[in-house]
Amino acid sequence: MPEPPPDPAPQDPAAGRPVVEAEPDDLTPAERGAHEEGAAPTAGAIVTGGAADWRQALLVPALAFVAALAVGAIVIAFTNTEVLREWASFFRDPVGALRASWQIVRDAYVALFQGSFGNVTAISETLVATTPLIFAGLAVALGFRAGLFNIGAEGQITMGALLGSLVGFSYPGLPDPLHVVLIMAGAFIGGAAWGFIPGILKARTGAHEVITTIMLNFVASSFALWALTTELYRRPGREDPISVPVSAAFPHLFGSGQRVTIGLLVALGAAAAVAWLVNRTTVGFEFKAVGANPFAARAAGMSPARTIVFVMSLAGGLAGLAGADLLLGIQPSMTPGFSSGLGFDAIALALLGRARPAGVVLAALLFGALRSGARAMQAAAGTPVDIVVVIQALVIAFVAAPALVRAIFRIRARRVAGPEAFTKGWGG
Repeated sequence: MPEPPPDPAPQDPAAGRPVVEAEPDDLTPAERGAHEEGAAPTAGAIVTGGAADWRQALLVPALAFVAALAVGAIVIAFTNTEVLREWASFFRDPVGALRASWQIVRDAYVALFQGSFGNVTAISETLVATTPLIFAGLAVALGFRAGLFNIGAEGQITMGALLGSLVGFSYPGLPDPLHVVLIMAGAFIGGAAWGFIPGILKARTGAHEVITTIMLNFVASSFALWALTTELYRRPGREDPISVPVSAAFPHLFGSGQRVTIGLLVALGAAAAVAWLVNRTTVGFEFKAVGANPFAARAAGMSPARTIVFVMSLAGGLAGLAGADLLLGIQPSMTPGFSSGLGFDAIALALLGRARPAGVVLAALLFGALRSGARAMQAAAGTPVDIVVVIQALVIAFVAAPALVRAIFRIRARRVAGPEAFTKGWGG
């Protein structure tokens, strides 16, 4: 009997084209680049070009931000006493209640935008807040690419700044360029050493990096608080725990009138270096291979233990550079609570940026703008600064639930871009 004809290729009704069942070996160069970026096509996935990949990657975070602003508007309106007073008489004057709500929300968001991008000074302050966020976000994103959840950026920033400040005030006679380099090197080494600890514990004993990095955050904070009370760090003639200021600083980018420094260029360079390392080197390939399947990576001749230690140390060094940027550009003395929660914001940045260096930079710019505009929003509309934290949390919540965002905006998922999560589960 003649063999039956093969089944026709399944059709994608939305795009009007066949669904491609592609394996990595069958991909074109453009599609292979997307595969190497972590968006590996799976069976039944529609393979698209690079531009479509970027649009798809940016769509959900952008809509998540819009949704967060919408929910934030409700929070702003119903935390204002005057608006609540209008809503108390809603059935007598519904238009007045709606008008008052619109007015306070509009004033708050206009002030937020003007405080972030309204003039040169506002842009400078946004970039000042963005710079350490880039370093910290890269520290967490690098761990994600290797299947590791580095929650210890807060402690790594603190320890990096602690060693960087020691270098900064111990050699006051050095030329500024050399002194800046040494401070950054010291901060990198301090953060890397603090990242090495959970890395070696994970590699040698299997201790989960989430637990060890969280605990080390508290250890770093307590150790720094003790160090600031010693004669080595404490300012002469002072009893409060404030260190001697570093005797060098980053040069300003746009003159002494604006606070943004060349630290921004260093942060962008670090993002480019991480992108090159992850996407263009064999070391970066080992990161992703170990993160995807350490057993297969070991069978291929790689060393998962060595990779884990190297990734965590490098991530800690990047976080330490955030501490160096704070010392050289914002606050030259270490104080209790020096990092101001940057390490925890870094987790949100890495998630929002999809663990890609370019995405981390854009997410850091968003969070920097929110931080910079919060003060203007409070001054102009009387909106509490904490509302900005609420908006940040809402952005992360919506980004973490892409199916919810697609449902709200009635967007159909047209391609499978690989796993949504960047880390393995607790049992991994």
